[in-house]
Amino acid sequence: MANFFDLDVSFDGDEPDLSKIPADKLEAAVEELPEALRDVARGLLIEKRTMSDVSQALGIRQGELVSRLHRAMLSISMSLMGDGRPH
Repeated sequence: MANFFDLDVSFDGDEPDLSKIPADKLEAAVEELPEALRDVARGLLIEKRTMSDVSQALGIRQGELVSRLHRAMLSISMSLMGDGRPH
């Protein structure tokens, strides 16, 4: 069980770019997400914690964490940036 959370999982380069969103708007958008996505997005995007730390705190595998983060980022980008792609 010691290696349960120790996967090195990352995006394939297709994730939305949220870097241009002001912090206050990003935080507001994160708070609008469903709880399962909100907890992941808050930990990684707002609090800047590591994937390992957040996955352990939430009791989920890093693969599931990445999936939830990607869904959260897509939702945020679609709601704040229109189509979710950089313009």
